[in-house]
Amino acid sequence: MRWLVVFLTLAGVVAAYLALREHYRTEGQAPCSINEKWDCGTVNKSRFASIGGVFDQFTNRNAALSDDAKPRFETVRKIPVADVGIAGYILLGLLASMRRWRLLATASVLAWVFSLYLAHIEKDILEVWCVYCVISLGIITLIMVLSLISLGMDWRRGRRAESTA
Repeated sequence: MRWLVVFLTLAGVVAAYLALREHYRTEGQAPCSINEKWDCGTVNKSRFASIGGVFDQFTNRNAALSDDAKPRFETVRKIPVADVGIAGYILLGLLASMRRWRLLATASVLAWVFSLYLAHIEKDILEVWCVYCVISLGIITLIMVLSLISLGMDWRRGRRAESTA
């Protein structure tokens, strides 16, 4: 099971990398621009493509700050969400390869909740979907389910060993 999760984390890194590529694209049309409802370029160039925009939306803070107001943690606020995704997938892959099921399950549930929040932003605020982001949501959902199954199987093995001892 762990190698399946590791493979999925590699696929997640690829999806997040493709989203990051769209974030930094300066010319031409996004290759995933399908129609007015599916456009990775629109999503990955919006203010929600960085941690600051996502945090502002989460805290209901007006992202349009006045000129004299300097937001705190400016360097962190500029980090692209796709970079967080890449780092998160690498962490999940390491946890899976080490068979740290409890940590993997916890981290994957948190990542899944964050991905659902980003999907809410795409659906309800931007009203445009990113193909790479939806693929990433599917991948993190699979990782979460597999990690919870693995955690349950590991727990049952431990309980069975205790009862025979």
